[in-house]
Amino acid sequence: MTTVLTRLSLTDFRSYARADLALDGRPVFLIGPNGAGKTNLLEAVSLLTPGRGLRGAAGAELGRRLPGEHQGRAWAVAAVIEAEGEPTRVGTGVETAGAARRSVRLEGEPVPPGRLAEHQRQVWLTPAQDRLFLEAASDRRRFFDRLVFAAEPGHAAHAGAYEKAQRERLRLLTDGPADPAWLSALEARMAQAGTLMADARARTLAALQEEIDSRGDRPFPQAKLDLTGDWERMAAQGADLADIEARLARALAAARERDAAAGRSLTGPHRGDLAVIHAEKDRPAAECSTGEQKALILNLVLGQAARLSRAESAPNPILLLDEVAAHLDRRRRAALFDEIEALRLQAFLTGTDEHLFEDLKGRAQGVHVDASGLAILDTE
Repeated sequence: MTTVLTRLSLTDFRSYARADLALDGRPVFLIGPNGAGKTNLLEAVSLLTPGRGLRGAAGAELGRRLPGEHQGRAWAVAAVIEAEGEPTRVGTGVETAGAARRSVRLEGEPVPPGRLAEHQRQVWLTPAQDRLFLEAASDRRRFFDRLVFAAEPGHAAHAGAYEKAQRERLRLLTDGPADPAWLSALEARMAQAGTLMADARARTLAALQEEIDSRGDRPFPQAKLDLTGDWERMAAQGADLADIEARLARALAAARERDAAAGRSLTGPHRGDLAVIHAEKDRPAAECSTGEQKALILNLVLGQAARLSRAESAPNPILLLDEVAAHLDRRRRAALFDEIEALRLQAFLTGTDEHLFEDLKGRAQGVHVDASGLAILDTE
């Protein structure tokens, strides 16, 4: 289902007092000096999906704050999303300065944030992910879970339920009272949600690997993917979900004493990792060059976007690529732009130099971003 943004409006959001951008559905490249507010625009777009957006910021952190002001202002992000030519007005923000939780509106009516996933999906890549293969496993899990979530929005609810039960269980184990009946109930919740998480991860990994394998003629390094968690591997091997759930519940119960001593949960799908191998070199991604690592990550993002773009019953994804073009050589930049166009995706890309987007001229909207505001460039 073809989905694009046709208008984006900001009020007291990050560095913007007000901003309004009319979009024609083509890819968009944002150029301007560092600190001009390009990533702020991408973050605003990312808040049109459930969750905390590409920076992971709470609502209270997003309001514009002038020198001397100790609290961010109330803020709003509004957009028009067109699906197969039918427009829907979407809005999100906080009505009270300093509020942590944002509200969401569709056609002016308040709705749960999860409803946003019905109207569009997003996949993004930011400079914070450049060291993905060198950082902790938790960073790779978050990255991969974002890819899973783009395909299966219910994954976020399962992850949230798992984490909530996990926190409550650990609090009982460390602070008491460690009531066995209540611990068993919490472990049952963790097992149920954790099994659904593991199954969604395994399903997404298999589909993504198939997508990557089918696109071997592209100038991006091929990747071999694996999930190292026991529970994901059981799901990938076709184990019955009821059996995985029962085994996970037993493992959690057996680990109570150990988890209490460690002060953290040592068993479960929150312990897994995403393993990526550079297929041609047969080397772990962590041992590859910085450029190769960036290209590997981009290949995963593009593979998931390509897969989702063919889904007829769900919105096609919007790509947010922050400072990606600067890290690619001319051949890979051109291939990236060609792929975005071939997939008929609306993508938002940022960069400091206009020459990075020469190969997009005539097939994308260009926007210059600086302290004076936003200006549409003549790219024809």
